[in-house]
Amino acid sequence: MRPELLEFLQKITPEEQAILDSGGSIRQELYTSQAAFVVDSRRLLEKRRLIELRPHTRFARFPQHRHNYVEMVYQCAGSASHIIDHAGRQEIITLRAGDLLFLNQNVSHEILPTGAEDLAVNFIILPQFFSRPISMIERENVLRDFLLASLSGAVGTTGCLYVRAQGLVPVENLLESMIWTLLDRRAGSNTVLETSLGLLFMNLSMYAGAICQSGEVDSGQDLVFAALKYIEDRYPDGSLAELSRQLGQAEYTLSRVLKKYTGSNFKELLQQAAYLLAHTPLPVDTIMAYIGYDNSSYFYRRFRLRYGCSPKEYRARESAALNT
Repeated sequence: MRPELLEFLQKITPEEQAILDSGGSIRQELYTSQAAFVVDSRRLLEKRRLIELRPHTRFARFPQHRHNYVEMVYQCAGSASHIIDHAGRQEIITLRAGDLLFLNQNVSHEILPTGAEDLAVNFIILPQFFSRPISMIERENVLRDFLLASLSGAVGTTGCLYVRAQGLVPVENLLESMIWTLLDRRAGSNTVLETSLGLLFMNLSMYAGAICQSGEVDSGQDLVFAALKYIEDRYPDGSLAELSRQLGQAEYTLSRVLKKYTGSNFKELLQQAAYLLAHTPLPVDTIMAYIGYDNSSYFYRRFRLRYGCSPKEYRARESAALNT
């Protein structure tokens, strides 16, 4: 990161100075008027703005809270430990320089105290801002679906998305550009920010495999990114056995992690990835063979349970949506 930006982020804010002077804690009233600690976007965003930048407050523990917006945390220097609450089960994610953490509106988390050299910025983003960036990713993309589900808080997803992106130059450049643009605040910056965020998502999809460096796959979400990228590249001839060999992980471990973070097992992810009904003229019987179902009644029952309609009705609905 450019020295000018790091110098700006190292400045002690009035809130941080008050914490240092008094040895106090985070003042909840600065962030919300509610008894429950739900950080309110209206306290952080100017009227009619959909995205804002805020340096992370250092020197004190940030207590457990939620947001009524999507938060994208970028660790610029040093480190910070986030305690994520997954329905009562806690997980510690330590961000290091270059790491990204996406948090949707439903996830609760707290942040352990950080020091003067632990610099992070929080992108405060209202959900409607994602419309254009998400549309820039190909529709037939399971990473896009995982991102959408994570940001929306869909049932079966983790509520957060952790990306180890250190060393991915395009990602780092896009994030630095977004920081500059938000600090500069020139007219027309909204379009630049939407496009930059879309390009960021596209790069995260393209470099998903590189996020999991050889010998460094130690995070559940690292495994998910690697698995989704493999499915994207190898559908329909990929196999869980081959993926397990590539990642050096047992098949049952991969299945468990995929189920935990996406709500789907490997076969279901393959089914979702191709959108065969929506995007090809293949007969239903052929699609069943592709995804490994040999019991038609079971397939139809599972499909209706998942999508609320028959395969024929789903194809007609998706076809109409694509042609509007």
